[in-house]
Amino acid sequence: MARLNKSRAIGEILKQTDVLIIGAGAAGLMCAATAGYRGKSVTVVDMGKKPGRKILISGGGRCNFTNENASPEQYLCENPHFVKSALSRYTAQDFIELVDRHGLAYHHKTLGQLFCDNSAQDIVDILMTECDWAGVNVELRSEVLSVNKTDAGYEVITSGESYACQALVIASGGLTMPKLGATPIGYKIAEQFGLSVLPTCAALVPFTLHDHDKQRFNGLSGISNDCLVSSESGVSFRENILFTHRGLSGPAILQISSFWRAGQAVTINLLPDTPITELIADWRENQPQKSLKNLLATILPKRLVEAMVNNKEITDRVINQISNDEVNFLNQYLHQWQIKPNGTEGYRTAEVTLGGVDTNELSSKTFEAKKSQGLFFIGEVIDVTGWLGGYNFQFAWSSGVACGQAV
Repeated sequence: MARLNKSRAIGEILKQTDVLIIGAGAAGLMCAATAGYRGKSVTVVDMGKKPGRKILISGGGRCNFTNENASPEQYLCENPHFVKSALSRYTAQDFIELVDRHGLAYHHKTLGQLFCDNSAQDIVDILMTECDWAGVNVELRSEVLSVNKTDAGYEVITSGESYACQALVIASGGLTMPKLGATPIGYKIAEQFGLSVLPTCAALVPFTLHDHDKQRFNGLSGISNDCLVSSESGVSFRENILFTHRGLSGPAILQISSFWRAGQAVTINLLPDTPITELIADWRENQPQKSLKNLLATILPKRLVEAMVNNKEITDRVINQISNDEVNFLNQYLHQWQIKPNGTEGYRTAEVTLGGVDTNELSSKTFEAKKSQGLFFIGEVIDVTGWLGGYNFQFAWSSGVACGQAV
């Protein structure tokens, strides 16, 4: 990646700040408030027109701001121990107490997820209020043009001002949702200072399907079903899948996408609670003259069953005419339905970026780069990716606080 190397004009006055944070997102704003409350002078720069742009569109505009069950087990990282320190020192309950102090109205959903009652803007307002109370200066529409090390710290030139700081925090996020201004600047700065950056890809993202599979499931867009979805590596998630006009989405698909790699298949159990063999045995005894299609339509979406029959993947005969071999095939098909995605929808719709700055380059306690004193990386820019359900926001809060206490 190219170095950020625009030079400062001779005689240009540098604004002095103890801490400069690149990125006014969840991690950056949390870090800023934490450092500001410690008496540090803090400036946050962001190229966007408003702070917290990704927060605002998350959770369907209501922001799944944390998960009560957050623990290291819900995070993907080359070093699985890296997240333990930050998550233990600033927990989901700590953030809940923060929003409670601000009077946020929120509600619980399944699996420990917490959402705003009104709008994700409420979370941004809380963060900006905290930054205001802590004396933080937030500069928007400010593009970073260059970063350089100095004897006293770092020099950062932006499209608006030039800054000198003792501590530089990179909270620039990943590559997801480029329409919101996502750029690789965080990775460029890491490489400029000799840090390893692991390969990145879109995660928590819908699958696209090959043309022949799109034709098979044409007309099913909007159909959802509770399923158990498994990756080739053996990881499984139990939630809804959703058919789309491009392929497959829904919580279970987004979850498994973080564990999927190109060319692999995913296995979907369409009836995770009830063995089809037991159902057919019951139907043979009690409803022998009814068709398999009509009976399956009582436990699966009708349009999905019709598509299976139309594609000749399952028979449409009455129950007492179905052979044991056909029952065995049906058992395999419904409980271990395999599909090989064509790919994913990519960064355009992904919720997070997998990979990033190698955590082996950073202190797990402070998030400071081991090779460059005073340089810190937090949030999505580093190689930590949470499951769907508020886990990535919790890591943003935890890493932001850990870093804010250290700068």
